[in-house]
Amino acid sequence: MAKKKMILDLDTGVDDALALAYALATPDADLIGVVTSFGNTQMQTAAQNTLKLLELLGEDKVPVFLGASHSSTTTDFETMQVSKDIHGDNAIGDVILPEPKQDVAGQTAVDFLIESAHKYAADLVVVPTGPLTNLAAAYQKDSAIADLIGNVTLMGGALTVPGNVTPYTEANINQDPAAADYVFKHAKHLVMVGLDVTLQTLLTKKETQQWRDLGTEKGRVFADIFDFYIDAYDNLNINKAGAALHDPLAVGVAVDPKLVTLLPLNMMVDTNDGRTIGDPTRLRQAHKNNFAAVAVDEPFYLERFMNYTLAILS
Repeated sequence: MAKKKMILDLDTGVDDALALAYALATPDADLIGVVTSFGNTQMQTAAQNTLKLLELLGEDKVPVFLGASHSSTTTDFETMQVSKDIHGDNAIGDVILPEPKQDVAGQTAVDFLIESAHKYAADLVVVPTGPLTNLAAAYQKDSAIADLIGNVTLMGGALTVPGNVTPYTEANINQDPAAADYVFKHAKHLVMVGLDVTLQTLLTKKETQQWRDLGTEKGRVFADIFDFYIDAYDNLNINKAGAALHDPLAVGVAVDPKLVTLLPLNMMVDTNDGRTIGDPTRLRQAHKNNFAAVAVDEPFYLERFMNYTLAILS
């Protein structure tokens, strides 16, 4: 049993599925729950995808909690067509999995985050790989937890490279800029694993073939899911060299920040255009609560990623 306890906050699409596998495989933290959100798909679909994947991986004792179904500034949410093009209509590469035997937990995502923060405090690691709506809502409901949670490591943002929605905006931040801004400014310790580093970590069909070669149902399913993603990257001219390991890199950095080079920089989110940038009101503060990943040890990370996924998919 690891000292660190992890909560994933997923809008469960293709790379979220790999983040889930990585979180289950790492010996450096225990996954104590998954909270779900809108983003790559509808929140309810994300929850069902998570339950299905946990059962496939033999980890159906990990509870799943329903979170935000829309941003903090809207009243509904419609999945973008580009999300369907990249992740599939069901958000997991159009791979059909059996209906889960387990159901979602009765407690809300926000209350689970608050309860866990008080229980584990500095040992709690929260890894959001979608919009930051759930975490912002938890901070606003119980302001004490902002100083209790030891580590928030998110996948989102872009500091040194263009965004993937606009020239400045990354998709997860774009889903709820106001919530993201709140979390950046209130988290005790926040690491942004953005496009700056995730676009450098690519997976190809050479690696997914290794999962197929395991001869397991788990290996085949995950290969099918990620091959859809690789094909989408190719067909949409996102990257023809492979598909980015966005969300699992955030999990990797959450338990081992030495995988990346971190720039201490108190940040904000421009709520008009979703840009993640230095906060002029906090730049001169000696204490830094935000850190942006600006370089990654790609070969070492990819080796670890494959070792972990080959182990859990065997």
